[in-house]
Amino acid sequence: MAVSSTDTAIRTGRVTRTLIYLVLVLFALFYLLPLYVMMVNSLKPLPEITGGGMMSLPQIWTIEPWLKAWSTAQIGVEPTGLRPYFWNSISMVVPAVAISTILGALNGYVLTKWRFRFDTILFGLMLFACFIPFQIVLIPMAAVLGFLGLAGSTAGLVLVHVVYGLGFSTLYFRNYYAVFPTELVRAAQIDGASFFQIFWRILLPSSGPIAVVCVIWQFTNIWNDFLFGASFASGEGAPMTVALNNLVQSSTGVKEYNVHFAGAILAALPTLLVYIVAGRYFVRGLMAGSVKG
Repeated sequence: MAVSSTDTAIRTGRVTRTLIYLVLVLFALFYLLPLYVMMVNSLKPLPEITGGGMMSLPQIWTIEPWLKAWSTAQIGVEPTGLRPYFWNSISMVVPAVAISTILGALNGYVLTKWRFRFDTILFGLMLFACFIPFQIVLIPMAAVLGFLGLAGSTAGLVLVHVVYGLGFSTLYFRNYYAVFPTELVRAAQIDGASFFQIFWRILLPSSGPIAVVCVIWQFTNIWNDFLFGASFASGEGAPMTVALNNLVQSSTGVKEYNVHFAGAILAALPTLLVYIVAGRYFVRGLMAGSVKG
């Protein structure tokens, strides 16, 4: 019996899909290999790691490295658990993300619905701020924080991240509001709505997709930041990334790799959870304002 061209095309399509899935699975396994190494070694006693078995599953399962990394790690002389620094990062990230998101939404609203002279130049300057390297702003920002009396404080880190993230948040909301119907804003103005009434009652309630993008982007960048945290905070006011570095660097004698692995996972866990829970909304939000209508 002759095989039709349709059957051949179907079989070819199945083989192609199978090969694509196989390649994707291999890439996923390769990408997840470091996470696997960190996870299994964080659940081992130290002798199993130093014995050369980093890729194998634990022979003796233990959560002691996690407990030491979180609250009672005795590395060197003083306990350096990550728990207090975790709350430092929370108290820094939450207000910084909220403030930069609201200010970015206001900037996007003004730059699209309340046009004024040189608004394009102003937006260009804010866009240029997105590409300024961290290292360039360290000395000026240190001088500003010293002048304001915020050096070495969580409030100072909040200010730093709000200022540095404002260009990105403005870019997101400006592009999103650019395709928002201007007629609705004009109609609200005719009805007597004020500047902030239009913003709070019309634009902001419809900004959910892009707000999710901004929150995820800002949360990830601020939580994972090390340079600003190391430069503008110290001691008990340091964020978690700085504490993790201190945890690793302060080891004396035998390195407690299991504790280090557990600490690294604890430090990365919040951003990982954010992307697992809201990753799909991040992609949808990026595409929401890309096509008018």
